[in-house]
Amino acid sequence: MPDRIVSFVMSGGVGSRLWPLSREDNPKQFHDLSGNGSMLARTVRRLKAWPVGETPIYLIASERHADRIISDIAPLGLNGGRPIFEPVGRNTAAAVAVATLQAIHEHGSDALVLVVPSDHEISTELQFWETVEAGRPAAERGNIVVFGIRPTHPETGYGYIEVTAEGGGVAAVSRFVEKPDIETAQRYVSSGRFYWNAGIFLFHAGTMRSALVEFRPDIWEAAERAFGAARTDVSGIYLPQSFYAAIPSTSIDYAVMEQARDIAMVTASFRWNDLGSWQSLLEASPADDAGNVMMGDIVALDCDSCYLRSQGRLLTVIGMKDAAVVATPDAVFVAPVSHSQNVKKVVEQLEKSGRLETKFTASEDRVVVSGSWRKRVEHWLFDETLPLWSTAGVDHVHGGFHEALGFDTRPLCKPKRMRTMARQIYAFAVAKERGWSGPADSLLDHGIGFIARHGRSGRGGWVRTLHTDGRVADPAEDAYDHSCVLLALAHAHRCGHPDALRLAGETFQFIDTHLEDNSLNGFLEVPGGEDMHFSNPHMHMLEAFLAWHAITGERAYLRRAARIIDLFRCHFFDQESWTLGERFNGEWQPLPGEDGQWTEPGHHFEWASLLVAFSLASGQKDLVPYARKLYSSAIASGLNRATGLAYGAVTRNGTPLDRISRSWPQCEAVKAAAALDGIGGPDLKPEIEARVARLFRWHIDPAPIGLWMDRIDERGRPAATEVPASIFYHLVTALMQYLDKTAGQVEPFPARIPEKDAAQANRAYA
Repeated sequence: MPDRIVSFVMSGGVGSRLWPLSREDNPKQFHDLSGNGSMLARTVRRLKAWPVGETPIYLIASERHADRIISDIAPLGLNGGRPIFEPVGRNTAAAVAVATLQAIHEHGSDALVLVVPSDHEISTELQFWETVEAGRPAAERGNIVVFGIRPTHPETGYGYIEVTAEGGGVAAVSRFVEKPDIETAQRYVSSGRFYWNAGIFLFHAGTMRSALVEFRPDIWEAAERAFGAARTDVSGIYLPQSFYAAIPSTSIDYAVMEQARDIAMVTASFRWNDLGSWQSLLEASPADDAGNVMMGDIVALDCDSCYLRSQGRLLTVIGMKDAAVVATPDAVFVAPVSHSQNVKKVVEQLEKSGRLETKFTASEDRVVVSGSWRKRVEHWLFDETLPLWSTAGVDHVHGGFHEALGFDTRPLCKPKRMRTMARQIYAFAVAKERGWSGPADSLLDHGIGFIARHGRSGRGGWVRTLHTDGRVADPAEDAYDHSCVLLALAHAHRCGHPDALRLAGETFQFIDTHLEDNSLNGFLEVPGGEDMHFSNPHMHMLEAFLAWHAITGERAYLRRAARIIDLFRCHFFDQESWTLGERFNGEWQPLPGEDGQWTEPGHHFEWASLLVAFSLASGQKDLVPYARKLYSSAIASGLNRATGLAYGAVTRNGTPLDRISRSWPQCEAVKAAAALDGIGGPDLKPEIEARVARLFRWHIDPAPIGLWMDRIDERGRPAATEVPASIFYHLVTALMQYLDKTAGQVEPFPARIPEKDAAQANRAYA
């Protein structure tokens, strides 16, 4: 029996040259480009077809695609191999190092390792394995074997291999050359010494280990640390983010191949195409008599040698020659086939402007009719939920509102947080503004009276937590709680509550005196708390300031909001990953380790809608791209693909940290989509309907009438044991804004209160 070959499939790329089809959340390797299954599935089947044995197959893939790998690919059978999930992409050198470590760990250093890309078109399985077997003797002698494709034309999108002799079979490699310009590519083809680099490698595990140790010991040592700390379960091997991110990011060609000796090349006997451009797809796909490739619902007249593809809608093309036309539900790409490589420039331009279409894939079955959920939303809000929480949610014995209810609607004996009391006041005020006929005024009196009697600190602020009977449980004066109180008082003031304006003025005075962080233009979490900062309380302060500005028209509130926007630009937002930092040290620098990597998709959605609101109020239009980037980052990297719900938290690179999906991030996703729709960019009305549908499908419909299932696990199973009242604010806000949006209201708020009245509340600042 021949020695076993251990196969590794590299599946971490995005394939941006095939935009708009290939995107970060659904890259090229998961697409069926030729009608025979996805590129990745076809690669696995090709490896399983080894005619002389059975090769264990390992998939090295991004963890953000773990659900797709586990559900679509692993069931094909991996011959004893398993998926290996990267928390962040570190290029091919890291992937090859991990493959080598895994081969040594399970099969020994003498194991022959075959590394292949996941997204290449190869003519036949038999010819593929004949070519691999032709390289076996050289690999067993200690060579690293690469595979070359005899070029048929000058190609600028491929790397090249130069050999010392023209002969077929096995040849010595003299050098590797990255993608050349067209003139250089023409010389390469004419010389007969250059071959396209197929990106396939065959080597003894010990040979590659020695090469990495010699040429890039930093990569090898960092990979060893990551591999040694990996977590293994039934679904695969998960490399730890903290260690894996430390591996230098470079290609295996730069790290090893351009420096190593005794590199051998085998000339491939199979036809090959990396399907890396629309031109390559035109060349590799079945065509009609006029040379046109047509995929989808296409009507083409007088067209010649065109690649035409449509997902869903009818595409009609007349009089085109040598062109690519690709239509998806949210984008259309048109270019001469010879220029299709330049689609990467389009992608770069879209990313610079914060467009969403490069990050996530529009669903083909999205709801088309805007407002489809209006009747269900109205009934749930006004006939089920508000009646329940205005009765069972009110503490008629001690005052205030219950912190949580059980699924039998009985109150749970829990301390009353100030933020929850304020949010209940806000929710009933907003309900009154939107026409609720319930006892809103008495509920506002009840709630404001309770917190004013029991919740004030000795310095005019608000305490963090009360016992159920109103005694102070935690006297800390938290910025988060003050932002919630300000938001509640703004809407209570609009509803005409007599004490709201005075209490707001005193709250602003306390914030200015005790919570200002003058050195960095932000707020302290609590008075004297200067060692650690969080972005979330600032976001809620921004929300409160914008509410006061919207209600009163006083620009002083907008100036307050602008200070937080400056912090967002300078410290909160990461331009490279499009993510929002949560936890910082006293100088607003991200904390080390997992704390600095922690991001919450729900907060991305919240910030997106608030940035749009500030942009519209201030005229700072350059904030809209930030909002789009936050939204697209959360959609691309923050969702559980099995349910479509946002995770609780992920790393800046999309690795789940908290896999529970709570109800409030889904509410904020509705708000963000509604805010971004109609201000340029894609039509998000179908996305709004889809977000509302998911909220009801997973969180509302499974719960008793008027309640919600706050926690859903990663497999879509309910994981809640109670119904927290603090979520009522998120649900009321999101669904009321949905009703506003689908009713076609341009102005979401009633007429403003006269500025002369509003000035009283802001006197400490103005």
